Amino acid sequence: MAKATTSRKNEEKTRGGRLFAPGNPGRPKGSRNKTTLALEALLDGEAEAITRKAVEMALAGDSVALRMVMDRIMPPRKDRPVMFTLPKLETAGDAVKATAALAGAVANGDITPGEAGELAKLVDGFTKAVELHEIQQRLEKLEAAQGQK
Repeated sequence: MAKATTSRKNEEKTRGGRLFAPGNPGRPKGSRNKTTLALEALLDGEAEAITRKAVEMALAGDSVALRMVMDRIMPPRKDRPVMFTLPKLETAGDAVKATAALAGAVANGDITPGEAGELAKLVDGFTKAVELHEIQQRLEKLEAAQGQK
């Protein structure tokens, strides 16, 4: 294999007589994998029959077919609603109350620590938004004061 040579930085490189542009362009956007295209062509028009057969096998007691059909009908949920009333968030002080309520709910066994952690991320995001809003207001006041001088 010929070693890549460069005459200057960021110019085309020669490898075994072939020219390459700088960087790695990768696969063109929108191009599809050849295997996927072949499988789609093979299954074209047969999806309904295959689905019907899988359902028949599941109904006949084939546990693998049953699992496959059920996964398509009702895929496993990644999240579930958390039955917890988060105190209203309007000020940074409200975030303290919300965090205390989350800790209390975990201590009482009303919600899991993982659920509380996810809800705490919401409270944290709210707190950051309040802080950024306050910084913006202070900056606008400073800029207005600078403009008056």
